[in-house]
Parts: sequence; C-alpha cells; structure tokens
Amino acid sequence: MNSDSDLQIAGDILEVPHLLQPPREHPATVAEFVGLARSVAADRAQWEHLVEYDATTRWYHRLRTGPGYEVWLLSWVPGQGSGLHDHGRSSGVLTVLDGTLTERTERGTRAFGAGTQRVFAPGYVHEVVNDTLEPAISLHVYFPGLTEMPMHTACARRTGSEPVDAVTA
Repeated sequence: MNSDSDLQIAGDILEVPHLLQPPREHPATVAEFVGLARSVAADRAQWEHLVEYDATTRWYHRLRTGPGYEVWLLSWVPGQGSGLHDHGRSSGVLTVLDGTLTERTERGTRAFGAGTQRVFAPGYVHEVVNDTLEPAISLHVYFPGLTEMPMHTACARRTGSEPVDAVTA
C-alpha cells in the first residue's frame, strides 16, 4: 500500500502560479451572471435610492455595464407590464427585488416573489406584468447587452429556447 498523498506526489498547486487560472474580472458563464445579479440585488444601498415610480410607464435605469453585458433596474406600479416580447440575441437573468411579478408565456403563468430569479436564452418570448396591488422592483442582466426587444402580438411560437426554472435565493 502506497502512503504517498497527492500533495507529496504532485506538489502544492498553489505554489505553481502559472497553473492557476486568474480570477475573472467580469462574468463569463450563466452561473456567474446569476451570481452578479444576486450580488447587486443584495447590495440595496447601490440601487435603492435610484428607484422611481411612474404611473404612466415602466421606469428603468441602466445600473451598470461591463464587457458584453448590461444591468438594468426597473420599477413596476400595479397594472404595468412589458407586453409580449423577446430579447433578440441576448440571454438574461431577471431577479425580483421587491414585490411580485407575473411572467406569462406560451407554457403558462408563474408569479415570482422577491428573491426569485429567471434565466432565459435568446429568443425566449414572455410577458412580465405587475398584477398585484403593490409596486414591484426588478433587476435585469442581459448578455450580450440588450440591443433589441422585438414585440409580439400573438401567442409565442416555440423556438426551442427554454428558460431555466426560476430559482429562489
């Protein structure tokens, strides 16, 4: 039986700097974008003072940009909605910060409370609406940055782009 440990055989990888990958300065994977959304959501001091409510239209503010992505803050008063749309070639992470938002798709309707996240791929067709009696706030991360938001007039046709199920933080 050999009693040599991996450390004795290979050495300590932390002592070989060229074998370590440098930490990424910006997100590059879906999981990292979800993590970015969660960290921004958790830092209320960064965004809470910016929120405005507009009775005539959804309010939005671009909170941050990075190489190939944008972070948007939106507010929704009761009854406001996005209309049926997709995000062109952008993927996204929607995070509900306060209140409840309802997502409507060809597959059905789901309510998302504060802390819930929805990840979606390019071409994913949905409508988001505040159908409660309280205002709501959401955070949206798009990668690449949002360059188009085509509106749809009828129920979405299947594109093969499926969302990842909502996650509650």
